[in-house]
Amino acid sequence: MTVFLVPDALAGERIDVAAARVTGHSRSRIAELIASGGVLLDGEAVGRASRTVAGGSMLELVTDPRPTHAVTRPRLADGLEIIHEDRDIVVVDKPAGVAAHPSLGWEGPSVTEHLAAAGVAIATSGAPERQGVVSRLDVGTSGLMVLARSERAYSVLKQAFRDKAVDKTYQALVQGHPDPFSGTIDAPIGRHPGHEWKMAIVEGGRESVTHYEALEAHRAATLVEVSLETGRTHQIRVHFAAIGHPCCGDPLYGSDPVLASRLGLERQWLHATRLAFEHPVDGDRVEFESKPPQDLEHALGEVRAG
Repeated sequence: MTVFLVPDALAGERIDVAAARVTGHSRSRIAELIASGGVLLDGEAVGRASRTVAGGSMLELVTDPRPTHAVTRPRLADGLEIIHEDRDIVVVDKPAGVAAHPSLGWEGPSVTEHLAAAGVAIATSGAPERQGVVSRLDVGTSGLMVLARSERAYSVLKQAFRDKAVDKTYQALVQGHPDPFSGTIDAPIGRHPGHEWKMAIVEGGRESVTHYEALEAHRAATLVEVSLETGRTHQIRVHFAAIGHPCCGDPLYGSDPVLASRLGLERQWLHATRLAFEHPVDGDRVEFESKPPQDLEHALGEVRAG
C-alpha cells in the first residue's frame, strides 16, 4: 500500500484525475484500481471515479503487483511503419485506428504492442501500460511518433517535451476559413465538465498554445499547418473547434457530418507531418517527415475540386 497526501491545489478535482496527478499512474490504471477497491480516500474505499477530493485528504493505493496490461500475444498493426530505429529511440509513422498504447476499454492495435511483436524493445520507464511512450497521438490521428528505447533517452525526451524543445508540426483540414489565416490560439484546456472522454477550453485548465498558418484555402475548408508549443490531449481539435473551424471529419468536436461524408472521411483530417529534436543521447539534431496518407489526400483532392 502506498499513501499520498492530496495537495490543496487539487481540491474539488475528481478522484481519478487527482490520483493520477499525485501518483503518476494513468487515469485508466486508477479506474482499474477504483473498480477493484484499491483506492482509499481517508481510509474508505472509493466507489466511483467522479467523486471529488478535498485538499489534505489521505489517498491510499493498494496496487496489484501484476502488470496492468500484460501483452501475452503482441500483434502487428497494419500500416504502421518504423522509419527510424537506433539503440535509444524508435520513430514510427502511425496510421489512424492504432492507439499509442493499450488502455482500459481499447481493444484495437497499439504502437507498443506492434513494437513488441516486431521484436523492438523499448524503455521500461513510465506507467506500466505506456512504458517508453514520451508523447502520444490520438487513435484517429496519423503521423509521426517517437518512443524511447533506453532509460536515458526516456528521461531526456520527457524533459525535452516539458521544455517545449521538440518541434511538432501537423497538417489539418479545418472547416471554413480561419480569420486571420495565420495566428496563435492560446487558451487553457481541461476535461469537459459534461463529457468524460472530451476536452474543452476551461477556466483553470492547463496552458495550451497552438500556432497555425493557412497553406490552402478552398470553398469548404482550409488546409493549415500547425505547430504546437504544448501537447495537450486533443489540443488541435479543441482549439480549432473553439474558433468555429473544427477539423473535417471530427464529429466529437462539432464537424459537419454531411461534409465528412462527401469527402469520404471516417476520422478527423489531422496528420503529424514533422518531428524534430536533439537526439537524447548523442545530441545531434534529427528531423523526420511524413506525408498524409491516402484517405486524407483523397479528401483534400475532393476539397480542391470544389
